[in-house]
Amino acid sequence: MSKGTINVQTENIFPIIKKFLYSDHEIFLRELVSNAVDATQKLKFFSSTGDFKGELGDLKIEVILDPENKTLTIKDKGIGMTSEEIDKYINQIAFSGAEEFVQKYKGKEGADQIIGHFGLGFYSSFMVAEKVQIKTLSFKEGSQAVQWESNGDPTYEISDIEKNDRGTEIVLHISEDSKEFLEKGRIQGILDKYCKFLPVEIQFGTSTTWVEDPSGEKDENGNPKRVEKEVENIVNNPNPAWSKSPSDLKQEDYDAFYRELYPMSFDQPLFHIHLNVDYPFNLTGILYFPRLKEHVEVQKNKIQLYSNQVFITDSVEEIVPEFLTLLHGVIDSPDIPLNVSRSYLQSDSNVKKISSYITKKVADKLNEMYKNDPKDFETKWDDLKIFVEYGMLSDDKFYDKAEKFALLKNTKGEYANLSDYIEKIKPLQTDKDEKTIILYTPNAEEHHHFVEKAQERGYDVAILDSPLSPHWISKLESKLEKVSFARVDSDSIEKIIDKGEEIPSKLSKEEEDELKPVFESNVNKEKFMVQFESLSETDAPILVTQSEFMRRMQEQQRLGGNAGMFGAFPETYNLTINSNHPLIGLIKDTKTEKKRNKLAKQAIDLALLSQGMLKGKDLTEFVSRSIELIK
Repeated sequence: MSKGTINVQTENIFPIIKKFLYSDHEIFLRELVSNAVDATQKLKFFSSTGDFKGELGDLKIEVILDPENKTLTIKDKGIGMTSEEIDKYINQIAFSGAEEFVQKYKGKEGADQIIGHFGLGFYSSFMVAEKVQIKTLSFKEGSQAVQWESNGDPTYEISDIEKNDRGTEIVLHISEDSKEFLEKGRIQGILDKYCKFLPVEIQFGTSTTWVEDPSGEKDENGNPKRVEKEVENIVNNPNPAWSKSPSDLKQEDYDAFYRELYPMSFDQPLFHIHLNVDYPFNLTGILYFPRLKEHVEVQKNKIQLYSNQVFITDSVEEIVPEFLTLLHGVIDSPDIPLNVSRSYLQSDSNVKKISSYITKKVADKLNEMYKNDPKDFETKWDDLKIFVEYGMLSDDKFYDKAEKFALLKNTKGEYANLSDYIEKIKPLQTDKDEKTIILYTPNAEEHHHFVEKAQERGYDVAILDSPLSPHWISKLESKLEKVSFARVDSDSIEKIIDKGEEIPSKLSKEEEDELKPVFESNVNKEKFMVQFESLSETDAPILVTQSEFMRRMQEQQRLGGNAGMFGAFPETYNLTINSNHPLIGLIKDTKTEKKRNKLAKQAIDLALLSQGMLKGKDLTEFVSRSIELIK
């Protein structure tokens, strides 16, 4: 037996590791199991090169819990270590790394996220253990099994032991303040979280399953009898779909993997993208497009980030563009520097390349789907549109590609991409200033009157009903030349698409000035601005509209846009009196002031009712007045 002191100048390095290195103590198990996987993978490599000529045998890693003796053991059958290797890798390299870490990062932001960067993975065990033992036998022929032991201070003991099986056992004697890690459910939860797809089988105890009775006995219905059987509890799938070649997978494999990732999800995704690149960086993964519908925020944090099949995080904002965080699935890359702070990640050139690659891959996939089968793409559009709008708003490179497959759907249920749609409506919907006007509605049912009037003139009305539509419209207007959007109820259709054609008015200027106070006295003047316009006789007598600018400012303010810098935008409307409608002529010719006011109020309320704006006491009075007028 030999004893020693780890050569460190920094005093009390173990408490620093325990309290400062990791913000989340459960990480220790991920580190130790990952080390066991590395040792196993190295043995496979040495076997393939001929440096190890023995039998590989069963290589599964075991996690063994012994609550009675307060120990947790991680056991592998990998390369093991000699006494000299323990001294080098455990006593020297890891601890010099620990000291470097403490000197360099103590008190700095992001230091708690440093993972294994300084060879500290093994020493994370002292966060939860009062004593740690390493029992190991090297794969090298003629090696002596040895044990390393430390009580969590800079002293250690190394001794020869009897051990017949190759590999390493890390035995943690769990400390009193970490006894949660002696609970089976807690350990199972950590293994499920971090080790679900590690590339070597990991066993944690046993589980019970039902199998057919080996005796062949039948039950009363003649079916094979089933009996309970205890089997090894393998916690991981060592060969997840993303680690395979796309040519080896069928659609059902991708569907099954989605259910494996999200067992509580009842929706099948729309489609997937398999990422598989090894230059200029290594990246594999599968991204799924969920059925987003109206949900944006709810869906985030569904992409899981792995490094060589070790789970790292599901917060991937620094690695993929924000709009891609709406996707589900897995990204695995050993080239993402996981051992540094998030602020470093944001400026890392590899991360930027990976981010750009994923954006391009997603855009190319969508474009390919649209080109190959436009009709099928249209059936998916209602689920995709929030994602595409979000991408076009937040990423200019994505915008440039998305112009080809971003669709507009009209009130007749017809689809076209942006450029085709503009070309289709341009001959009719271009105003006197040669600007093409895209008419739209968020709700064709609510705006039925306005949609109908537009269609009577041969105009097309698009449906833009996603939560992001107000921002998306503004983005498109800033990019598309001589194109603007106008909600179909923002004014009379003649004003929205002003062709410069005047319809003569049946009212003189004097008659309009005489009538204006009648209408103004029957509305809230702070909310409604009364104006006369010469429209067709077949148009409504009164239109309630809200200017495109004012409504957009209000919508963007509600969605957290920039309108807030101007203060709250008031809710104001235009009350447009159709000077050519017979009812307005009737009101003008009515002699008694009382009846004139009653007719004006009735016409105003009809206009408000058509917009769903007549409520409460005003609606009750309108119903009573209508009955009286009918009588």
